This record gives sequence, structure tokens and C-alpha cells, in this order.
Amino acid sequence: MIITRLYKEFFDSEKTAGIILLFCTVAAILIANSGWGSDYIHIWQAHFNFSFAGLKLDYSLQHWINDGLMTIFFLLVGLEIERELYKGELANIKNALLPIAAAVGGMLVPAAIHFYFNKDTITQSGFGIPMATDIAFALGMLALLGNRIPFALKIFLTALAIIDDLGAIIIIAFFYNEGIAWAYLGASLGIFALLMILNKAGIKSLFLYILPGIIMWYCMLQSGVHATITGVLLAFAIPFGKDDNKNPSYILQHALHKPVSYIILPVFALANTGIILIPYWYYNLSSDNSIGIILGLLIGKPLGILLFSWLIIKLKWTGLPTGVNWKMITGASVLAGIGFTMSIFISHLAFTDPGLIEFSKIAVLIASLLATLIGLMILATGKRIKDESS
Repeated sequence: MIITRLYKEFFDSEKTAGIILLFCTVAAILIANSGWGSDYIHIWQAHFNFSFAGLKLDYSLQHWINDGLMTIFFLLVGLEIERELYKGELANIKNALLPIAAAVGGMLVPAAIHFYFNKDTITQSGFGIPMATDIAFALGMLALLGNRIPFALKIFLTALAIIDDLGAIIIIAFFYNEGIAWAYLGASLGIFALLMILNKAGIKSLFLYILPGIIMWYCMLQSGVHATITGVLLAFAIPFGKDDNKNPSYILQHALHKPVSYIILPVFALANTGIILIPYWYYNLSSDNSIGIILGLLIGKPLGILLFSWLIIKLKWTGLPTGVNWKMITGASVLAGIGFTMSIFISHLAFTDPGLIEFSKIAVLIASLLATLIGLMILATGKRIKDESS
């Protein structure tokens, strides 16, 4: 199996980021529930304004992180999706069918479980929370098993998580908006069309994509459609060529790996997981929303992934990756229930009530912790098949 340098770099950065994210999450929760808790929360809620060329923005630090820095995270995800489509696991349709089917099942079943428990209630809009897989956390936890896991399984989980993120992005664009300001949306899409024209014309200067991309982000922010979508649109506008050394998409992806893994995602965790645990907080775990999130991530994810994977293999449209058996797929599908970054992110979009957001985060963290422990236990007790590609 030919593994590109960029994929190795992506995997290495993501598995390290998973460990850092875990540390930041624990630190945020401990600080929030210490004597410094109020000051810690206040830091992230402090407002910062920015004015440039007549454009004025005034948001809390947490808002700047979730709408600004996370756009860069989505840009990296978009670049990785683009790479996978051109020369990665998704470039070969037969190889791509398994992670695509698995990702679709892993999104639909958790959403259906949450919807079942929350239909016609104020928490119905939370159906998107258990749909997402956290790439950094999932790969970081998988990496703990080292060479016990065939590389083909790592590629499967990576491709699944990337497609899963794409699905989450589509859900955000269509279901989580604040009422569309069509003029701003039209301006944003107009800039995207212009960037695509530059792409087709063979223009490779990253500056000519990044600068209009920032304006596109501002217009998207004002449109009511979540601004982070800009990151994915910009990624697909940036040219991807065969020569890695001169490939603008490759160059930018290479440049973003470490800042996203070691700065942006940890800062996001620090800003969004500082949950103050009120007395008897665990009573809320029996609420329909919490049950929907926990069962969606912990049961819906692996069930959907396994069911859709089995179906597409039964139809003989594809097969299991080399060196991978069903127990490994089961373990990986449970690890896919680590929602964290995307699930917490969607919690902020689904609800406006601070209490609902906080309890949703707690449910996500509990489900992700259980998914980690169960998934690692399944994979650690499995017998490895000889894998010539590892």
C-alpha cells in the first residue's frame, strides 16, 4: 500500500492532537470547578471588537474562537477531503464505498435515535449533536494501541471521520442558521464563484485565494449561515495538482497541520469545555436530550457503521480492507462515537439556552469517554491479522 507523506503527517499530527485535547479538556473542567471558575468563564465571555475599512465586528472571545479560529480548522478538513478525493482513499471508488457507507450509517442512525427521544420538544434541534466523529480524538486514542492495529484500519477510520465531518458541515449549512440575509449570502457565494474561476484559470498564488477568502468569511458571518462553512468552500477553491511541491492545496495543508493541532483545537477545548458542574448535575443525564446524545454516540454510531458496512459488503460492492476483520471494524466504529469537537460545536448551534448547551456538552463528554474505553478494549483484545501494508 502506497502511503503519501502528507497522509503520514496528517495522521501523526491528529493522534498527538488527541492527547493534547484530552489534557486541555480535563484542565478546563478542573479550573471551571475550582475557586477560579468564575474568572475562567469570564475570560472566554469577554468581548473584543475589530474594525477595518468600515467593517465592524464585536464578539466574545469564545465567539471569535468558534466562528473565526474554527473556520481555519474547517479549512484544513476541507483540504484533507480534497486530497482524499484526488489521490487518497476516496480516489478509488471501490475503496471509498466502505468508509462512505459507514459514515452515512454513522450519521443517520444516531440522528434518528436522538430524534426519536426528542421529537416535538424544544430539544429536537439537537439531532445533529451525536452525528459527528472527532478526528483528532478518535485517531489519538487509536494511536495508543500502536502496531497492534493494521494501518488499513487507521485509514478506514480517518476516511470515515473525514466523510463524517463533511456530513456535519452539510447539516450545519442547511439546519443551523439564524435566518438568511440573502444579500450577504449572495456576495459570499459570488466570491466563491470568482475563486473557482481563478482555479480553472490556473492561478496558483495562495494570496489571491486567502484575501478574498477572508472577505467571503465576513459575508458568510453576516448572512446567517455559519461562517465556518467558508473554510470548506475556500478549500475546494484552492487548486490541487499532481506535483506536491508546487501544489497550493498541499502547501497550505502542510502549513496548517501544526497550528490547528497544537493551537486551534486545544484553544477550542479550553474555551468550550469549562463546564461548571452544578449540584446534582447528573440528574439531567436522564433527560431526553442527554439520552439521545449518549445513546446516539455510544450505540447509534457503531450500529449505523456496522449495519451499513455489512450491507454494502453483502451486496459485494466492496470488501474489508487488507488485514482488517469485523472485530477491528467494530472497535473502530465504537471509537467513532467520540464526538467531542464537532458535537460540542453543534451543541452551540442547536441551542441558545446556556443550560441546555452545558448539559449537552456533559452528555457528549460522557459518551465520548465510554466510547474510548469500550473501543480500545475491543481492539486491544482482538487478534491481529498479518498486514503486509503496515
